[in-house]
Amino acid sequence: MKYFLVAGEASGDLHGSNLMAALKKQDADAEFCFFGGDLMQAQGGRLVKHYREMAFMGFIPVLLNLRTILRNMKMCQEEVIRFQPDVLILIDYPGFNLKVAKYIKTHTQIPVYYYISPKVWAWKEYRVKSFKKYVDEMLSILPFEVDFYKKHDYHIDYVGNPVVDAVANFREENKGDTRDKFISENVLSDKPVIALLAGSRQQEIKDNLPAMLEAIDGFGDYQAVIAGAPGIEPDYYKKYIGGKSCKIVFGQTYRLLQYAEAALVTSGTATLETGLFRIPQVVCYKTPIPHIVYWVFKNLLHTKYISLVNLIADRVVVQELFAKFFSVDTIKNEVNKLLDDTVYRNKMLADYDEIIEILGKPGASGRAAGIIIEKLKREG
Repeated sequence: MKYFLVAGEASGDLHGSNLMAALKKQDADAEFCFFGGDLMQAQGGRLVKHYREMAFMGFIPVLLNLRTILRNMKMCQEEVIRFQPDVLILIDYPGFNLKVAKYIKTHTQIPVYYYISPKVWAWKEYRVKSFKKYVDEMLSILPFEVDFYKKHDYHIDYVGNPVVDAVANFREENKGDTRDKFISENVLSDKPVIALLAGSRQQEIKDNLPAMLEAIDGFGDYQAVIAGAPGIEPDYYKKYIGGKSCKIVFGQTYRLLQYAEAALVTSGTATLETGLFRIPQVVCYKTPIPHIVYWVFKNLLHTKYISLVNLIADRVVVQELFAKFFSVDTIKNEVNKLLDDTVYRNKMLADYDEIIEILGKPGASGRAAGIIIEKLKREG
């Protein structure tokens, strides 16, 4: 069968490439055309547009690049029609993809599937109407989204979470690894490790890392190790480390988590990854105008939590120190509990086990591919 995929950012490229690999395993005649990136290109097929030429975030950049965005959208619509795929598969990236879905659904007979739902449960809930009108099949990677969409009388399929797959693959590929080897290769001391995951963007690192470092400054029996983000130079971290004793490791976030005693983590996928490694954590996220940001969060957004761990559990498993709750003292107090309060640690670990059970076994991409192929065959 012929598949046209649209991913507009790096995470979509990763998930798209894994889905393509799974489709090829189950469909020997799979043929691909796509908007995506290097990882998808490595799976074969024709790359029409790289996501680097599409990734405009924020109101001002979008406004300044509106012509380019509209041109990319028109190109995408035309390429889908030219390729005549058996299915169009859209991956997250809702601002762009929903417009493509509407056009294809109203101008052709090509079925439209969505892999990885945009976070409409947090804001822009009105977009559910567009999914119901223009998307034939929604494949979700977050289990609570099933009930959210059910409220709107829209059936979706939960296929599992790719982070579960990534952690399982890491463990399988690194069975021979040891803590001593990790310590030796990265010239670390033998002290227990506190992992610092301060974000993937420069602004996040600038905002969060100094407070994280100050908060753990008094824990002399431990060593702080920063998980270096891809694309961020070591010198950028050194501006904020100053004279503090702290090492950085690049390309080893999972190894770092595997051997950590506790972690300080900014919001995002990293909170779930830390939970899957069963490492006690505190979520730290500094914002501008913190009291106003917290008011907006409580009153205008439709979600109770900012971390995936708490969202999946639907209760407080890890403390979220963001906006008005973010300070050196609140972080320090929480780290004290993570390291020294055995009852507190064990409760968090038990909650992690429940989350792991909820998420299910590895194989998200394979299950997604199976549903796509089976449904297409069934519907002719």
